[in-house]
Amino acid sequence: MSARFQELDWRRTPLGELVLRRRWDPMFDREVHEIKLNDEFLMSSLFTVSEVELARLALAGLAGPLDVVVGGLGLGYTARTVLENPDVRSVLVVDALGEVIEWHRQGLLPGGRELAADPRCRLVHDDFFALARSDRGLDPTEPDRLFHAIVVDIDHSPRHLLHPDNADFYEPEGLRRLAARLHPGGVFALWSNEPPDDAYTAALTDRFARVDAEVVRFHNPLQDRDATATVYLAWTAG
Repeated sequence: MSARFQELDWRRTPLGELVLRRRWDPMFDREVHEIKLNDEFLMSSLFTVSEVELARLALAGLAGPLDVVVGGLGLGYTARTVLENPDVRSVLVVDALGEVIEWHRQGLLPGGRELAADPRCRLVHDDFFALARSDRGLDPTEPDRLFHAIVVDIDHSPRHLLHPDNADFYEPEGLRRLAARLHPGGVFALWSNEPPDDAYTAALTDRFARVDAEVVRFHNPLQDRDATATVYLAWTAG
C-alpha cells in the first residue's frame, strides 16, 4: 500500500498553481491520482467512465485507418482509450500544460510512460484553442492536415470555461473552422460536465451534418449516487 497522501509535484503555471497528488483511499481500497488547479479539482482517477466513453463514442462507426486529435491530456484515459482502437493510425494529443505532459513521460501517472512511448502517439505542448483558431491547423508541423476525429476534454462545459479566451471555440465561426479540419464523415466529440445544452446543440447543427448529445451515467462513489456527463457528437457530411 502507498503512503496515505503524497504530493507528487507542484508547479506555478500561467493558469495558476498546478498540483499532482496521489493518495490511498481506504473507503475504496485503492490508489487515487488527482490534479488540482488552484483550489479546483480538474480530474480524479475515481471518475473516468465519461472520459473513456468520450473516446469510444467518438470512434464508434468510423472505419480505419484513423488519424485522431485529442485536445486535453489530463490523466490520459481518453488518449489511451483512443489508442486501444486497432483502426487508429495516429493520435496527436495537445495540452497547454507542459507539466502534465512531463508527468506522463516521467511515469508519475499510471500508464503515462506507455502512452508517451506509443509510436502512434505524439504529445504536443500547445494551446489547443489557439491552434483551432489559427492558420497553423491542429498539427503545428502540418498546417493543412485533416483528421477523422477531433476529441476534446478541456473546459468543464461549453459555458463553464477554464479561461474566457476559449469562448470563441464554441461559437459559430469556431465551429466552422473546426469542421474544416475534419475529413468528410469525420466527427467532433466534446466532453461536458453539464446536462445537454440546447443552444450549443443548435449551434453544432448549423455547422455539421449530424449532431447528437449522449448522456453518460456513472456511479459517484463519494456521494453514493448516480452522476452524469454529456458527450456531444457532430459529424461532417460524408
